[in-house]
Amino acid sequence: MTHDAIALTPTMPDAKTLLAALHAGGPDLRVNRAAGGAAAELCRGDGQPLVSVEAPRFLQVPGEASRLLGQAVGREVTVPVWWTEVRGASAVAQARRLAGSVAGRLTAVLGGTAWPRDAAHTDVVPVPDTDPAGQAAPGPTGIDILTGKAAVVIHDRPVAAATAWLTDVIRFTTGTGRELHLITPPSTRLTFPLRTLLDRAPGRWVIQDPEHGYYDGLTGSELRWNEGHFIPAAGPDGRPRITPPFKRPRAADGQQLVLSLRTIHPATDQLVLGGALECAWQLLTGAMPAGWSTAEPVNLPWSRGQLTALARDRARSSTPTWLVVVGAPERPAIATIRIAHTRAGIEEHITLALGHTAGRRPPLDVLPKLAEALAERHELATMVTELRPARADLTAPAHYEPPSAPISFTLGPRATADLGLDRTRRALADLAPVPLGPAARPALHITLGDSTDPSAWRSLHRIGEYLNGGRD
Repeated sequence: MTHDAIALTPTMPDAKTLLAALHAGGPDLRVNRAAGGAAAELCRGDGQPLVSVEAPRFLQVPGEASRLLGQAVGREVTVPVWWTEVRGASAVAQARRLAGSVAGRLTAVLGGTAWPRDAAHTDVVPVPDTDPAGQAAPGPTGIDILTGKAAVVIHDRPVAAATAWLTDVIRFTTGTGRELHLITPPSTRLTFPLRTLLDRAPGRWVIQDPEHGYYDGLTGSELRWNEGHFIPAAGPDGRPRITPPFKRPRAADGQQLVLSLRTIHPATDQLVLGGALECAWQLLTGAMPAGWSTAEPVNLPWSRGQLTALARDRARSSTPTWLVVVGAPERPAIATIRIAHTRAGIEEHITLALGHTAGRRPPLDVLPKLAEALAERHELATMVTELRPARADLTAPAHYEPPSAPISFTLGPRATADLGLDRTRRALADLAPVPLGPAARPALHITLGDSTDPSAWRSLHRIGEYLNGGRD
């Protein structure tokens, strides 16, 4: 298991302080660069990595420590703060104490706090010169087992997030044709950005239950290890077996309103991205986004200009941009954005989730107004909104949650014109599409239900068939 420790310090750990912290294993260990210089590895004489220290991240966004590490840590942390992540290798017995000593030494010199608190110390941790039984897996740091089919990461945090090192592992697995298997205890929850990544990447979230073995944290399917990767275990009828802990009834503490929207902009030098997300955020929460980043924790204050500059730089090397955006701590909202340059133009694929407690009604009445604003001012192509009973903090637990229900669908002005306004209204007449925006260039908005109508999915499926060519 990879053993994590995090140092949260008011000042940046400089090279001298980091080197002093890396003496946690004594003077005989050596330091190597890793991850293209974005991390430092403390290694044994035989080259075995023992501890990896990520480049410090300067957190300027309130609430991120609480969101990922818990309220107790959040109460001790005031932004801005430096977040330095230390990971001990699973193949070495002393790795947990060694990682704790590195984090403890950073906070002892610079002040601040460490997570977990009981792991931080400043003792020297002796490490044997060699250990034939413990060899690190090849590939990016953080991989515990690497086979021809899968990269296995064993993660023991209460909240698993789309951190910089884990997104590197996902890129590695995707690029090498492998699956990612993220193994956690049943108590771990996924952040919304990490869940969206796992939904798109080949692989699965594997729960290691001491009583019930392994199962998929999102589907509940029992899993077994077979020829280098996990596969669902089939029951007598040939279908996947669902493990009992996953099916155990649990009441949701709220609802999640999820918007999936796509914009397509002309590729011009004047283009500034992020406007559609900013508009949705303001209308649905009454506030602006608080911060953005390429990974969690989110560390940069919200800036459409900086976001656009990063996307433009990556587009020059034909690399798409994936980002995380968060709001203020008192109003749970989080989004992912994927930006890519396609034949159609500059596309933004945005998924925005908003958490609502049981006593707070989602603002469904605002959706037509939002659709019109996005269509008129932000090059909306399509938008689907869904509502589901789920945790208001927007994390995903390793047990069953009811599926979402579609609330509305919006077709942007360009697609409406291409398909034909009158023809589309006739084809979908029973769904009562409503034109939005200027009469000369309208969008079409369709209300599908209020999350209680079981036919809403069938209606959305019909719309998809029509858009893909299956016109009535």
